Amino acid sequence: MKQNKYDEPGFFANYSTMSRSIGGLDAAGEWHILREMLPELSGKRVLDLGCGFGWHCRYVREQQARSVVGIDLSDNMLDRARALTNDAGIEYRNCAIEDLAFQPGEFDVVLSSLALHYVEDFSSVCRTVYEALAAGGSFVLSAEHPVFTAFAAQDWHYGPNGEKLHWPVDGYYSEGARETNFLGHDVVKYHRTVATYINSLIEAGFRIKKLSEPQPSQEMLAEYPDMKDELRRPMFLMIAAVKSGD
Repeated sequence: MKQNKYDEPGFFANYSTMSRSIGGLDAAGEWHILREMLPELSGKRVLDLGCGFGWHCRYVREQQARSVVGIDLSDNMLDRARALTNDAGIEYRNCAIEDLAFQPGEFDVVLSSLALHYVEDFSSVCRTVYEALAAGGSFVLSAEHPVFTAFAAQDWHYGPNGEKLHWPVDGYYSEGARETNFLGHDVVKYHRTVATYINSLIEAGFRIKKLSEPQPSQEMLAEYPDMKDELRRPMFLMIAAVKSGD
């Protein structure tokens, strides 16, 4: 069964208090990089995988995208997205990323923000997205960085006085499920290497345009001083890929 933690009341309540859940894209430390990796959006048909509260859906419409479909497995997420949206050009659908079923060439841009580390079979998603994109279409994604996901605890190694000594990396080449704790709840995430992310896209037919391991901007560091530790190890991996013309 596909994991749907966001429909569990306690988990969703905790998620709703996060800075990015309240402040949207401007409160997401990686957004300033992801935004630059997106292609020209005017007139494009866009699909958002794991749309959450719909922040990216609304952004691409502000950039004059022709239409947006946002999918998410969580009814709680979709209810919040619909409540925040007043735009007939955005359609929200309840669907797991693993169950994608669209017509060939139905979209010009597919994006996904911090959802694909919850998906077991990334290669299958790449193949499905490739088919759903028109020739020359873009796939832009972010996921938790493999340095971040390798060790199941996903936490710092602390000194005797609680100081953060280093970020442990272990089991890097052992891909698969990691049972970790996120927002006070047990969650299953899937670890894969950087090479697997890249090669899965290439094997599906994509050409890699850009790879990023973003750091918080100086503005974000000034507003959220605790984010200084995000300069010590990568937390996110971002990839922009293109479907070559057929």
